Amino acid sequence: MSTYITYKLDGVVRKVPCKSVLTLGRDMNSDIVLPDLHASRNHAMVRCIGNGDYYLIDSGSSNGSFVNRQRVAMPRLLKNGDRITIGRFEILFEQSSKEAGSFDKMSMQDTVISDSPDIKQITVLVADIRGFTSLSEQVDIRTLTKLMNRWFHNVSNAIFDNAGTVDKFIGDCVFARWESDEDQSKTLKQALSAALLINGITRELNKDFNELPEPVKIGVGINTGAASMGIGHDNTALGDAVNIAFRLESATKILGSDMVLSETAYRHLPSGLLEGKTHHLRIKGKRDPVRICSLAFDEVKQILEEMT
Repeated sequence: MSTYITYKLDGVVRKVPCKSVLTLGRDMNSDIVLPDLHASRNHAMVRCIGNGDYYLIDSGSSNGSFVNRQRVAMPRLLKNGDRITIGRFEILFEQSSKEAGSFDKMSMQDTVISDSPDIKQITVLVADIRGFTSLSEQVDIRTLTKLMNRWFHNVSNAIFDNAGTVDKFIGDCVFARWESDEDQSKTLKQALSAALLINGITRELNKDFNELPEPVKIGVGINTGAASMGIGHDNTALGDAVNIAFRLESATKILGSDMVLSETAYRHLPSGLLEGKTHHLRIKGKRDPVRICSLAFDEVKQILEEMT
């Protein structure tokens, strides 16, 4: 798979191969230097996430970054032929062997399976910012862009540091996974550790952005199960295991908890630490109630300490 950024500078067309991180801005140390006063010194970056998915991430620039004339407030998944505008520069994103499309058009209930699906056991983590719609209406777009892109950048690092894969960003949510065919207990611990780091990252935002109308919080859903891997244009994981993780994250709002785990996930935790925290829950798309475990982040920290 070949991925390039193409732009014109001083009348010369330049084609730059994309690497894991490609920085764009007026600073001379940028990978792509944009000599334009409408561009910030450290304006934006193109970052590879997962298996060949590239996102444009604005760094909170004054004049913004645009994809196909739409301003980017959060990481934007790039598709072949997308046109990035920074200041007076028009930049073309080119990627071979990727089908056009958008994950947002695909329902989480619609599982697209190929003729020979690659089925694997995975642990899925879904972390979502609470009340993001209200936040976006009350906070200046520049502040919101800085906040969200710092969150996504640091969250992806937290997942990588715990041997996970960022499957994708969806709005104000991150969907990550760990392949768990061999050791589901280990991958669950890694997912829980990543969740604690993500919570810490989120709390730091409240210290650094004192103009926020209220503290930013997250909810986390974790599930373990079988999924079909490498599906669609963005090589995503799809299946009931993924659907349930999203439903569990939504359930944190109903239950007033920080994290909800499915039985297939929490069965790998010390049962003595879960007394009074497990119960049944009805979730959309499931005929029968599922057994879940509802936890606060402090309780997750205690559990991990007991398991080390």
